[in-house]
Amino acid sequence: IVGFLDYGLAKVADLMIKFAIIPAITNNGTFVWEEYDQDSMAVIGIDSSSRSQGDIEVFGTFSSLSQIIKFIYKYICFENGTWMQCFGKLTWPRMSNLIISHCLSKAVPEDAAKMAEFEDIIRLTMEFENSLKEMQFISYDNNNEQTLSHFAHNVEVHFACRKKCEILAKARDILVQFNSLETTWNSNMHSYDAFEAVDLLFQPEKCCVSRALSQILQLVHKTLTDACKSSTRVAKEFYHAARDVMLLYKAIVPTKMSKHLNDVSQEAIVVHNDCYYLSQEILGLAFQYRADFPSSLKKFVVFVDIAPSFYQMAENVLQTQIELVINRLKEAIDGADGFQNTHQPQQFELAKFSIDQVVFILEKAHVIWEPLMATSTYKRTMCILLDATSSRITKDLLLLDDIAAEETLQLQSLVHMALENLLPLLHSVTGEADEKLKLMEGAVFDELIPSLRKLRRLADLFDMPLKSITSLWESGELINDSFTSSEVENFIRAVFSDSPLRKECLRRIETTQK
Repeated sequence: IVGFLDYGLAKVADLMIKFAIIPAITNNGTFVWEEYDQDSMAVIGIDSSSRSQGDIEVFGTFSSLSQIIKFIYKYICFENGTWMQCFGKLTWPRMSNLIISHCLSKAVPEDAAKMAEFEDIIRLTMEFENSLKEMQFISYDNNNEQTLSHFAHNVEVHFACRKKCEILAKARDILVQFNSLETTWNSNMHSYDAFEAVDLLFQPEKCCVSRALSQILQLVHKTLTDACKSSTRVAKEFYHAARDVMLLYKAIVPTKMSKHLNDVSQEAIVVHNDCYYLSQEILGLAFQYRADFPSSLKKFVVFVDIAPSFYQMAENVLQTQIELVINRLKEAIDGADGFQNTHQPQQFELAKFSIDQVVFILEKAHVIWEPLMATSTYKRTMCILLDATSSRITKDLLLLDDIAAEETLQLQSLVHMALENLLPLLHSVTGEADEKLKLMEGAVFDELIPSLRKLRRLADLFDMPLKSITSLWESGELINDSFTSSEVENFIRAVFSDSPLRKECLRRIETTQK
């Protein structure tokens, strides 16, 4: 009998869930009534056609459900407590979940300022559950069955979680639509509407960051401002949301922009600037907002731990850009075939074209980078490229052997041509401040780009007498220019034919070395 009873209640419970409880919950404004048919049988009527188009009416939903449960209690379970408990266990888990998802969760305020208005809903929820307890639909003793009250009392958490999800969704939308600048190594077109200039927090400089990052930081500041006005539980969720928004940049942008990051492009520099700027802004967030956070959270408001990862990301992006340009410079210099036999017209033109390519590559990097980078970053980066260029050219020239007299003049002219063509780029890293600086520009260039002094000196050595070269070594000037004794000896053997004078000079250099 008990088995048949349980089976019968389960079937009735399924039918009541499907045709009465679900419509009453999902259709706001459902009308419920009781009546008797011609055989004096009790009938429950449900009209879902008058669905409300306004706000969620929690009171109306609870009222309809109360009528349905009373009908079940009176006409299906015949006011039998045991049957009612069984019926409640069959229907309450599904029913409570539906009430939360379709009713209570939608009644959670959108604004923290309206949280106080939710107190009425908490009261209605408790009254509804108490009425169910009186009919033994749910137990007085089992707190786990008070699902609705638990949800309502934790509304702050639900509100904060919802807002956090909204904040992260908005941040994701911003980052997924990260604008491409459409300016790459092979394009002369520049798009300046996808980024904006900002002041660095710890440097008296500006750099250009993406509009996406500007929007992300606006979202972070708004979230932290709201956190300062909220209760402890809400503020905690907002704090974590602000952190997660910034970490989303790190998770999404490198993947989305991977193609541009692996090419010499303005996009890559903007990503570098974004990360560099963000690493500084993050350090200021705690100082800006911690004092206004709820007192119990102040010691937990920390952002400094995520700043280094953005700084490192910025450095990695920049290092990749430098390596890409240096590789192209190496390819261009390789085209000179080691600057061999430049006294032959064809080889000289080949070397000249190689120098032109080097200058073109460096000018392209200058055009792409300088408008976007912080001044100090641009100067540091361009100095690395110029140093790598002059160092490689000097190395190839010093590896030459058996250089003809006419060839020395051609090599010297190539070096002078390279230095002259690179002069605008050299001025871009010194700033062309004033006439006094221009008079000192040789010394300034040598300090910023150490290998440049060596290349300039090498150009002078090509038309210098053997004795003068030896004297320069003995005086220590060539050592100051970063020449080694083996380099000077090999240069002398390559340029000057064997003679007693050459042997004497080589001996003097070797003796001076000792």
